[in-house]
Amino acid sequence: MTDAFFQFHSPQYFFFLLIVIPLFVFDLVKLHLIRFPASSKKMYKGGNKSFRSVFEFIPPLLRMIALILIVVALARPQWGKQYQEVDSEGIDIVLALDTSGSMRAVDLDLGGQRVNRLTVVKSVVTEFVQGRNYDRIGMVIFGTQAYTQCPLTLDYDILTGYLDLIDIGIVGESTAIGNAIATSVKRLKSSKADSKIIILLTDGSNTAGEVSPIKAAELARDKGIKIYTIIVGKSGKVPVPQKSFFGQQLVYMNLEVDEESLKEIAKVTGGQFYQATDTEALKKVYETIDQLEKTEVKVNEFFDYKESYVQYLWPAIILLIISWLLQRTVFLRIP
Repeated sequence: MTDAFFQFHSPQYFFFLLIVIPLFVFDLVKLHLIRFPASSKKMYKGGNKSFRSVFEFIPPLLRMIALILIVVALARPQWGKQYQEVDSEGIDIVLALDTSGSMRAVDLDLGGQRVNRLTVVKSVVTEFVQGRNYDRIGMVIFGTQAYTQCPLTLDYDILTGYLDLIDIGIVGESTAIGNAIATSVKRLKSSKADSKIIILLTDGSNTAGEVSPIKAAELARDKGIKIYTIIVGKSGKVPVPQKSFFGQQLVYMNLEVDEESLKEIAKVTGGQFYQATDTEALKKVYETIDQLEKTEVKVNEFFDYKESYVQYLWPAIILLIISWLLQRTVFLRIP
């Protein structure tokens, strides 16, 4: 990462500016105390002011500007670039998200409105992704089948873009938890990260797929992958939108969750099990995981700068010379 910057190496010299203005005022007052300029008779003849008397403030003004430039030069202005080198192995994370038919249940709130489970999950997961910095994150979605929605990436904008595209039933109405874990493991098997984790979110039980969830968890464990399992929503009777002859209606359906299997998956891999029955609880779950799986980052900073004081010092010297010449020629006075 590279950032341009401008700075003063010794800004304490700016305190001298408190002296510059009083010196300028003193120079102006001194002009009025000297009564007889070299051309004093012409200057006051007929009561008209001459060119010299009108512009006699110029030499003091030039001296003041020169002194200000000298103070700026003493403060050593510097232009340069700052380079940041991030030294981090990072954490590789796969988000496994349930998009089965049961995610249509509208038993969660978001912004004061009743919405389906997937809508809340997408909102909370987006916040989680945007809170990470140096970790590669991928996404697997599952229903009857499981497939990779986004491979491991550091481009979180692309990831959240893919997250927006997912919808309920996109890969079938059933729930293949074992397949989801196996697909996530494939995404992580070649990873060289110090820490590899799967965050599996579901609202149901394993009802499809060729791979047993526990067998898939054991495979993850053998690959050094931890799995955090999350149940979202309430079990039992929940409102689910259904199409009927009279349009879409809410029908209460009995949805059960295989809590024991999800606990076992987490335990086998050294992860943890969570249950979130409302939106705030789900946010806290992801916040907790975010704290548990923090990347240790070492940032090395390098500076490449160029001194710019000469650009101020030379104009100051030239102004002092001009002021001195004007004081002894055009604006010469007899003491």
